[in-house]
Amino acid sequence: MAAAEQLERGLQDLGIELTARAQKKLLAYATLLEKWNRTYRLTAVPNAAQTVSHHLLDSLAVLPFLSAESLLDVGSGGGMPGIPLAIARPELRVVLLDSNSKKSAFLRQAAIELELANIAVHCGRVEEYRPAFSFAAITARAFADLAELVRLSRHLLQVDGHWLAMKGICPQAEIARLPADVAVEALHRLAVPGVTGERHLVLISSRAVGH
Repeated sequence: MAAAEQLERGLQDLGIELTARAQKKLLAYATLLEKWNRTYRLTAVPNAAQTVSHHLLDSLAVLPFLSAESLLDVGSGGGMPGIPLAIARPELRVVLLDSNSKKSAFLRQAAIELELANIAVHCGRVEEYRPAFSFAAITARAFADLAELVRLSRHLLQVDGHWLAMKGICPQAEIARLPADVAVEALHRLAVPGVTGERHLVLISSRAVGH
């Protein structure tokens, strides 16, 4: 199946409507990711055929649960889920954060080539990041244990904000280790077209975020 058809069918299965322009940008991003991946090992997907399912659709599965105006993507790596979400929601202000300089260079180049004016890139460690603003949502995909994610990034979350943590199997043990001043608002099992393994999204809110 051609990538364009795979993407279109996958979006239908997820119940997500995107413009033809957005779909074209998503495919251009996939091509860019595959090109850079050959040199920089940005991601661990074994073959190009899985890029649509394991990167584009997997990232976009978060979209129905994202109502924020600003998003920090921690440990963005090759740009997931931040870049697909930024393409799908042009009004969403997205900062992609990664401590790896080569990955950050790719993220900057992708934002330029895809003309994503709503994306900024920061190269550095999340616990040392001190922007002049905070975020309505913080997302992470395979970045760290949930408690560690909260500990390292809580200074960056708005008082009424949420963490959207993407996980594989249901992370009950990680949830049990969360600090007492945060709460799991929802745990969603995601059905991602073309992905056979379990996928979960954990929505976490803070009862008292320090700034």
